Amino acid sequence: MKNQNGTFKDWANANVSKQIEDTVLYGYYTLYSVILFCVFLWIPFVYFYYEEKDDDDTSKCTQIKTALKYTLGFAVICALLLLVGAFVPLNVPNNKNSTEWEKVKFLFEELGSSHGLAALSFSISSLTLIGMLAAITYTAYGMSALPLNLIKGTRNAAYERLENTEDIEEVEQHIQTIKSKSKDGRPLPARDKRALKQFEERLRTLRKRERHLEFIENSWWTKFCGALRPLKIIWGIFFILVALLFVISLFLSNLDKALHSAGIDSGFIIFGANLSNPLNMLLPLLQTVFPLDYILITIIIMYFIFTSMAGIRNIGIWFFWIRLYKIRRGRTRPQALLFLCMILLLIVLHTSYMIYSLAPQYVMFGSQNYLIESNITYDDHKSNSTLSVPKRCDADAPEDQCTVTRTYLFLHKFWFFSAAYYFGNWAFLGVFLIGLIVSCCKGKKSVIEGVDEDDSDISDDEPSVYSA
Repeated sequence: MKNQNGTFKDWANANVSKQIEDTVLYGYYTLYSVILFCVFLWIPFVYFYYEEKDDDDTSKCTQIKTALKYTLGFAVICALLLLVGAFVPLNVPNNKNSTEWEKVKFLFEELGSSHGLAALSFSISSLTLIGMLAAITYTAYGMSALPLNLIKGTRNAAYERLENTEDIEEVEQHIQTIKSKSKDGRPLPARDKRALKQFEERLRTLRKRERHLEFIENSWWTKFCGALRPLKIIWGIFFILVALLFVISLFLSNLDKALHSAGIDSGFIIFGANLSNPLNMLLPLLQTVFPLDYILITIIIMYFIFTSMAGIRNIGIWFFWIRLYKIRRGRTRPQALLFLCMILLLIVLHTSYMIYSLAPQYVMFGSQNYLIESNITYDDHKSNSTLSVPKRCDADAPEDQCTVTRTYLFLHKFWFFSAAYYFGNWAFLGVFLIGLIVSCCKGKKSVIEGVDEDDSDISDDEPSVYSA
C-alpha cells in the first residue's frame, strides 16, 4: 500500500486499508481455526480410533464411540484455552474504584471490540509454545545431525556383515559352553540359565541383523546411494552452512533483544533494529521484488521441516523418559505417523515466531517506509531547510504511517508468551550446539540402524529396501 519513498499509493485510503487488514485477519482466523480443528479434534479422533482397532474383537461402532469419548476431552481443553484467552485482561479499567460488575462488563466490552482475536491468539500461542518445545528437542538437533550424517554417510554393508558373522560365531560358542555343563544330566545353576537366555536372545538379534545386512548388501538401492555419495556430501555442506546462517541470525536477534529491548514486561519487544543480521536485511530487500521473499520463506519452512524430520527419526517420539514410537521408513505404525503429523504441525506453527526472531523487521513491517522531517543546513547561504526523507518503519513509527502485519498481532498479543519464546530461542541455540558436538563425536551410522533393538515397529520378515 506504500511507495518506496514512504508515501501511500493513491488507492490506499483509510477505508481500503482497513478492508485489506480485515480480509487478511479473517484469513488468519480461518487458517488458525483449521489448525485448532486438526490438533484438538481430527488427529486425536483418528489416533484413538486406531488404538481401538488394535483389538480384534472391537466393532466399528465401539471404535468410533471410544474415539469420540477421548476426543471430547481434547475439545474441552480447546474450549478452556479459548475462554481463558477471551477473558485475560490485556488492559485494566482506568477507574481503580470500579466495582466487580464494572470490571466484568469491561472484559466483555474488550472481547467484543477485539472480535475474538485475543481468544484465538491465546489458543494458538499455547500451541506455539508446545511447538517451541518440539523445535528445541527435534529441530535444533536435526539441524546439526542431518548435515553431518549426510557428510559422514553410513558404514559399509559388507564390512558390517563380516563383523556380524564373527559375533554370531562367538555367541554360539558361549551357548555351547553353557549347554555342555548339563550334558551329564545335572541341572544348570540359575546364573547360567540367565546367561543362556541372554545369549539366545542376542543370537536371535544377530541373525535378524544378518538377514537385513544380506538384503541391503544385494539391493539396488545400496548401489544407487553409493553413486549419489558425492551429491550427499555437497548437500550436507550446504545444510550445515544454512544452519550456521540461521544460528548466527538468531543469536544476533536475541542479543539485540537482550541489550536493547523494553524488558520482560513487554515480551522483549525491540524499538528499532540495533544489531542487524543477514536474514533481517535480506528479506525486506527481497520483498520489493515479488515473489522472492515468499520463495525464501518457503525454503526456510521446508528446511525446518526436513531438519525436524531428521531429528524425530534420530531421537524417536518420547513422553518424558518413555519411548513411545520409532519413525522408520516402511515400518512406522499409524499412531506414530499421527504423532509425527501433530509434532510437525506444531513445529511449523512455531516457525511463525522463529521467522520473527530471524527477521523481526520483515515480520513486523516488511519493506514499509515512512516520511520524517529532517533539517538541512546549507553552508553557502547560512540557512536551514526542512526536507521529508524516507525511513524504514519500526516500533517507534506513527501508527497512521506504518501498518503492523496481522501475523505480528497474533504472535505478540500476550507479553508472557513472547517472553517464553525469547528464552526458548536461547535454549534452541544451546541444544543446537550440544547436538553439533554429539554429532561430530559419533561415528558413522549403521546401514541398518535400529534393527539391533527390540522394537515391535520393525518387521523381521520384510526388511526395507530403503534402509540404506
